[in-house]
Amino acid sequence: MAMHERYKDERDGAAELFGSFHLGEDEFALPASCIREVVNYPAKVTALPLSPAYLEGMFTLRGSVIPVVNLGRLFRADAPRAVATDKIAILDFQQVLIGIVFQDTGEILRVPASARSALQYAAGDAHAVIAGTILLDGGARLLQILDPHALLRIENVPHVLALQATGAKLSTARYHAQSERRQCVSFHAAGATFAFEMLAIQEIIRVPELHSSLLNSELCLGRMHFRGSQVAVVDFGTLLQAAGTAKAATGDQRIIVVRLDDTSVGFLVDSVDSIVHFFGDEVLPIPLLSKARAAMFAGCITKEGLGDIIFLDHKAILSQAEIVEMRDGHARLYPADTETGTAATPKAQRRVYITFTVETRFAVEIGQVREIIDFSGAITTPPGMPACMRGMLNLRQQMISIIDLRQLYAMPALSDASAGKILIVERGSERYGFLVDHVDNIMTISDSQRFAAPQIIRTGTHDDLRSEMDEMIDIGTDAQRQTLSVFQCDHLLEKLGSALPQAA
Repeated sequence: MAMHERYKDERDGAAELFGSFHLGEDEFALPASCIREVVNYPAKVTALPLSPAYLEGMFTLRGSVIPVVNLGRLFRADAPRAVATDKIAILDFQQVLIGIVFQDTGEILRVPASARSALQYAAGDAHAVIAGTILLDGGARLLQILDPHALLRIENVPHVLALQATGAKLSTARYHAQSERRQCVSFHAAGATFAFEMLAIQEIIRVPELHSSLLNSELCLGRMHFRGSQVAVVDFGTLLQAAGTAKAATGDQRIIVVRLDDTSVGFLVDSVDSIVHFFGDEVLPIPLLSKARAAMFAGCITKEGLGDIIFLDHKAILSQAEIVEMRDGHARLYPADTETGTAATPKAQRRVYITFTVETRFAVEIGQVREIIDFSGAITTPPGMPACMRGMLNLRQQMISIIDLRQLYAMPALSDASAGKILIVERGSERYGFLVDHVDNIMTISDSQRFAAPQIIRTGTHDDLRSEMDEMIDIGTDAQRQTLSVFQCDHLLEKLGSALPQAA
């Protein structure tokens, strides 16, 4: 939004350019040299946990993450939140961009020194962000001058600048180095979307029975048995100090078991959403206005259809003291359980699987799946497609053939296809999507639990998807064991062969 320029008489002192803004009945001014641009309030602002009350959240603008500061709440904690009609002034502060919320823009003013006055404050006064005043129109008009250096105390400026520099170097070589592509798992907690890097995750499981512990606290919900060891379970929402995190358990809740140094910790989250592929330069640095657990926020990943994902540094979520307390505390309190865990079976190679359902449960090695997306109503069905083809989906400028596994194997259609998920797989330069009922979990399985499928299953009818699979895995315990067919994407694509159209 453009500002009108207004020139003042410069005869009585050196003039300085200011931009003016309106907030309620007050008019503020900022040095024009620090104003990059003014934009409308974005449709989506992502809340940033553990941030000050005056931070509305953050949004991405042309490859930069912009924290949004509500000036009214900086002065008064109960001031109204920002609304869609507000404007945001983008300030360039030490080469880091910050947004300041105003209700409307004013004009560009060339103000002589005689019209400006400076203000002095006691240490710690919140109003110290007002550096002085401007008197115009014979004293009838008063503007308060904001001091950007007092207004924006960004705690991680060096970190942001370093990541920006690294990203600039990586972007030139990204498309020539496929090995740089990484995976993360996104999840919901405390009203925002987060992600752990895939390498940090040991397993994702449904919420088991949690055992009470003397170490229970608001943060530590208790302990659970995991591969013969006692693992502390942490409420991720409480960790983020989110209001109203205590709520009834739902079927979507999961526990993400993460390895922190030599300790496993389970994080209770509201839901696990997707697998996201990204390059290192796609992790945008987040300018932080708070020191609370700041190191855990490694950056922001923005993907079309997924929005802003807060990428976490799993090693910095808990302090070393917190990790040691949970690990050593449970080892001392429950030594028998710990000893049972140490008497483990001989080591075998382990692989990570995604488990999903198409009438019955299947497992696919995670390396075969590029990403998981929600079923989309944007699928188009060109004429002449085979019956097993749901249609074509334009996913980030690449056409993907969507294969309906239920239709292919003459199963009854889902009553609500919108609840389905699509597993995106690559075959050379082309991508295909397998429509499944839902994705269940991500888990690590030992090769000792994988075995050849019985002959009776492999020679089953064509209408049984399991008959296409050569191997199976056992999961669960002796008391509650499940057997899943191992899904082979390439095997199925080869079988379909010429029935599939070539992606454009």
